[in-house]
Amino acid sequence: MKIRPVVMKHFATVHTSFVVDFIFTNNITILMGDSGSGKTAAFSFIRECMAMNSKILCLDYFDYQKSIKEILSQANEKLIVIDNADILLNDDIRKYISQDDKNQYLIIGRNPKNLFATKENLFELVSEKVGEQTVFRIEPYI
Repeated sequence: MKIRPVVMKHFATVHTSFVVDFIFTNNITILMGDSGSGKTAAFSFIRECMAMNSKILCLDYFDYQKSIKEILSQANEKLIVIDNADILLNDDIRKYISQDDKNQYLIIGRNPKNLFATKENLFELVSEKVGEQTVFRIEPYI
């Protein structure tokens, strides 16, 4: 598995009073954490940017009936953000992702099984109130 991001090292966006400011160090970033911590909110803010940034592809439970592996195999040089990954990704798709060297992944879920992940791939969402804004960042998962 490649260590460095292949598409982007930094992603930032502002949505009303929320700021998403992610720095990526790996081509596969697994975002873990408790329910209600803001992971899906951050996903929705990133998804809004997909219309303006062709390097971003977002998938979630609305895509459950689609062929996820086919979508991934057709993607090239994208930051692919997958919410509800525990539901969307079967073992076959997880193995495909772990070997994909043309895309970068931000996987939001609790189960890193079959992604050949190490602790360097595991992150948690951290939020901080800065003035009137809430800033979401990712930090290594402990």
